[in-house]
Amino acid sequence: MHDAPLIATIVGGIVLAFLFAAIAHRLKLPVLAGYMLAGVVAGPFTPGFVADGPLAHQLAELGVVLLMFGVGLHFSLKDLLSVKNIAIPGAIGQMAVATVLGMLLGWALGWPMAQSFVFGLALSVASTVVLLRALEERRLMETERGRIAVGWLIVEDLAMVLALVLLPALGASLSSDGGVAPSFGEIATTVGITVGKVVAFVAVMLIVGKRVIPWLLKVVAHTGSRELFRLAVLAIALGVAFGAAGLFGVSFELGAFFAGMMMGESKLAHDAAEETLPLRDAFAVLFFVSIGMLFNYHIVLTEPLVVLAALLIIVVGKSLAALGIVLAFRKPLSTALTIATSLSQIGEFSFILIGVGVAQNLVSKEAQDVLLAAAIVSILINPLLFKLMDRVKARMDAREAVVVETHPEMAPAGDVVALPLSTLRDHVVVAGYGRLGQLLGEAVHARGDALLVLEEEKDLTESLRQSGIETIVGNASRDDVLEAANLPQARALLVTVPQAFESGEVVRAARLLNPALQIIARADSDECREHLLKQGADLVVLSERELARTMIDGLRPAVA
Repeated sequence: MHDAPLIATIVGGIVLAFLFAAIAHRLKLPVLAGYMLAGVVAGPFTPGFVADGPLAHQLAELGVVLLMFGVGLHFSLKDLLSVKNIAIPGAIGQMAVATVLGMLLGWALGWPMAQSFVFGLALSVASTVVLLRALEERRLMETERGRIAVGWLIVEDLAMVLALVLLPALGASLSSDGGVAPSFGEIATTVGITVGKVVAFVAVMLIVGKRVIPWLLKVVAHTGSRELFRLAVLAIALGVAFGAAGLFGVSFELGAFFAGMMMGESKLAHDAAEETLPLRDAFAVLFFVSIGMLFNYHIVLTEPLVVLAALLIIVVGKSLAALGIVLAFRKPLSTALTIATSLSQIGEFSFILIGVGVAQNLVSKEAQDVLLAAAIVSILINPLLFKLMDRVKARMDAREAVVVETHPEMAPAGDVVALPLSTLRDHVVVAGYGRLGQLLGEAVHARGDALLVLEEEKDLTESLRQSGIETIVGNASRDDVLEAANLPQARALLVTVPQAFESGEVVRAARLLNPALQIIARADSDECREHLLKQGADLVVLSERELARTMIDGLRPAVA
C-alpha cells in the first residue's frame, strides 16, 4: 500500500508482532524477541514486505512518550529528589566508564577519536522502554530500587539532551575534515543556553503545570464524559511532550514524564493511567518492531568480534560499573543487582545519538551497524539476565531467612519494607476499593464482620484507616500484599479488580495460599468469568447479568 504508508506500517507491524510473539511465547522465549524478529522481517534488509522506517520510528517515539507519561503518574517530585544523591553521581559515573570503554574499543580498531567518543557515549545510555517494562513486570516501580533506576534514567535523559545539542556544535572540532572549531566561549554559551532551557521548563512545570494540569483534569471530569476525559489525558501527555521539545529543547520523553508527574497531583491520576494503558502497550510493541527494522544482519557475519566486544561493554562493563557505584553508596546487594541488570542494555537514545553522529560525518555507517546489532542482542538477553537475577536474589533471601531465624538482630534493612502480617482471623478481604469495593466493604462492616481492604490508592487507604478499617497499601496481585493479608486465616476474599488478567492473578495466588478460602470475584464478560473460574474462584458475578436480574426483580407486575 504505497498510497497509505502509515496504515501499512501500523497494520503490518502489529500483525507481524502478534504472529512472532505468539511463536516466541509457544517456544517459551521472551515476547520481545518476537517483536524484534517481526521488525527484522518488515525491515529493508530482508525480502518481502518493507514497512516505512521513518514512520515506524515516529510511532515508536509515541510509545516511549506514553510510557514515560505513565511512569510520571506514579512518580512524585519527592520520590525523584529522594534518590538524587545516588542517581546523579551514579548515572554520570556509569556513563563515563562506558564511554571510556567504547573509546578504547575504537582506539583498538583504529577509529578516529570523534567516532570512538560518540560510539562510547551511545553505549552508555539504557533504553527507557526496556528498563521500565522490566521494572513493571516485577512490580518494582514503587520500591527504592525502582525509584533509583527511574532517577538514574532521568539523569541519563538530561545528559543526552545536552549531548544532542552539543554534538553538532562540537562536530567541527572533533572531526578531521578541517572544519572551523568553535571557541570555548561558543561552547560555554551553547551549554548555558541548553541548561537554561531545561531549568526554565522544570520551573514552568513546577509553578504552572502543577496547578493547571490537575485543575484542567478536574474540570473535564466534571463534564461526565469519559470520552472527553480520555482525550484530555492524551492531549496533556502529548501536548506537553511536544511543547517541551519545541519550546525548551528537551526530549519528548522528559516532557511526558513531567506532565505525568504533575498530573499525579490530581486524585484522578489512577483513572488517567488506565485511559493511556491500551495505547501505551500498542505503541510500545511498535517500538520494538522499529528496532528490529534497523538490524542489518550482515554486520554480524562480517564483524562478529567487534559486535561481541560492543555487547560485552554494554552487558558486562556497564553492569559492573553500576554495581560498584551502588554498592559504594552502601545500598543492599539486591538494589545493586537490580540497577546493574536494568542498565545492561541500550536503546532509543543510543540510536538517536549515533544517527546524529552519522549525519555530522563523525561516525561511519559500519560503526552504526555494530551499535545497532549489539543493542538488539542486549535487549534480547536482558529478560534472561533478569531471570538470572531473580534466581540469585531468591537464594540470597533464603540464606538471609535462615540467618534471621537464628539471629533476629541480624535482619538486614533492605530497600523494600516488609509488609506486616495482619493479625485478623476469620476476616473478609476486599481486593480493590473502587465503587464496588466500597459498597461491599460498607456491607461487610455493617454486618459486624472483620474487614481487611487491599488498595493501592493512597488517598483511599488514608481515609479507610481514619475510619478504623485495617488496610494494606499495595496492588492486590502482588505476592507480598496477599501474604500480608493473612489469607490462610481468612474466611473469604472478594475481588473487585476490573482488569481480567490482574484479578485472575489475585485469584490464582490466593487459592495457592488457602485452598479452602471462599473466593468471589467480579467479571465484565463471559470470557473473564471463565478465566476467573479456571484460576480458582468459587463464584464469579457477571455485572450485566446481575444488573438485569435486579432490574427485572424491581419491575412492577402488569396490572390485571
